[in-house]
Amino acid sequence: MKTLKAKIQSIREKGDQVSRAAISLPPSSSEFQARLKRVRELEAKVQERKKIDVAETQPQTEESQPVPAYQRYHTLAEDVAPGLTLPYKYKLLAEMFRSMDTIVAMLYNRSETATFAKVKQGIQDMMRKKFEEHNVGQIKTVYPTAYTFRQEKNIPSFSTSVKKTCYQLTIEPLLQTENTGRPHLSASRLLERRQTFSRYLVNIMKQHHKAFLSSLNPPIKVPDDRLTRWHPRFNVDEVPDIAASDLPRPPQVDKLTTAQEVLDKARSLMTPKMEKALANIALRTAESHSEEPKETSVTNVLPVAASPTTPSALKGVSQSLLERIRAKEAQKMQAMMTRNPEQEQRLTMMSRLVELVRILRNVFVAEKKPALSMEVACSRVVSSYRSTMTQGEMEKHLKLASVLLPDWLTVHPIRKDLYLKINKSLDLNVVLEKLNQKIKEEERV
Repeated sequence: MKTLKAKIQSIREKGDQVSRAAISLPPSSSEFQARLKRVRELEAKVQERKKIDVAETQPQTEESQPVPAYQRYHTLAEDVAPGLTLPYKYKLLAEMFRSMDTIVAMLYNRSETATFAKVKQGIQDMMRKKFEEHNVGQIKTVYPTAYTFRQEKNIPSFSTSVKKTCYQLTIEPLLQTENTGRPHLSASRLLERRQTFSRYLVNIMKQHHKAFLSSLNPPIKVPDDRLTRWHPRFNVDEVPDIAASDLPRPPQVDKLTTAQEVLDKARSLMTPKMEKALANIALRTAESHSEEPKETSVTNVLPVAASPTTPSALKGVSQSLLERIRAKEAQKMQAMMTRNPEQEQRLTMMSRLVELVRILRNVFVAEKKPALSMEVACSRVVSSYRSTMTQGEMEKHLKLASVLLPDWLTVHPIRKDLYLKINKSLDLNVVLEKLNQKIKEEERV
């Protein structure tokens, strides 16, 4: 770069000399005019070359700065809301999918056919739980685009129980094709598929939760994108199981066309001991039916669901008042279900302040000082509080109390320390009443 600048400087100096010489010469000197034109062309080419070099160096400097990992992989860190918990059977199914995806990825990456027998053995070794085709059907219901299922034969099984000519259920992951060749099921893809499966499970839970909210009186409508936790009366563990999708079945070679063929086939599968046991059971049931006295036919009266009546404790209360109370409760539940984690944490801290305010006032009375340092106050309150809490957490609670109750508690920064001071002239009951009012206002948000 320095040599290029030196050349440009020398060319400019020569151009200035030639231009001065051209001015001194008469205009008829065509030789000097041609040289001057040539020098100007060279200078224009040098300037053009300089612009090209600068344009080439800029992309290199931009490419040399790598994008931070938290920006490249931010989608991998996204998860569902912490309040949307799943039932145990859904969590177990998610763990089965994770184990199944891991085993299928190992077999797929080394170009080996993944059969159900191999996957079943691997999952049972990993989870120490039973894994059947029913669970595979449930996984297909939740995440239908995860795998392709086929019935194939002539697959090496390395097992005496499964013959090579028998049909086996094969599992192949569905991946996006790449231009580089055969796609690879990497760890990042496994994590992405696992999060997709969990998101689908949460969507299924949201459908059951929406049906539950519509059955309430009055019904509550909460958008799925704003839902952060389930309704308190929504029993998560009573959600029905996921229905299993149909998996490919091996083709039937022996086709039975008549009922007699079916009976003959079933009789050929039974051993003599089984036939004798079935005959004895049939005789016993026939004898028991013959010994039973004939009973008069009684019509079965189906219990009719009684219309919802007002409980005896609420008799005498107007129906309009009950409807207003129910509507207010429904509004409160809707606000609770759409509350974000930050608001929930703030509300939890505010609920603890009722007891912490009492303890803090007792600490000031016992110390007999107008002001206490933040460290001393936190230490005293932590030792008197019923639950375990660090001094850092206690400091956050006391700062929140100073924000909510500025007339009673103030924080004074002096040098590098913080000091707390309370207004002892205010009645504690008035302070607690004001705090409870702020908690109620926060719950309505």
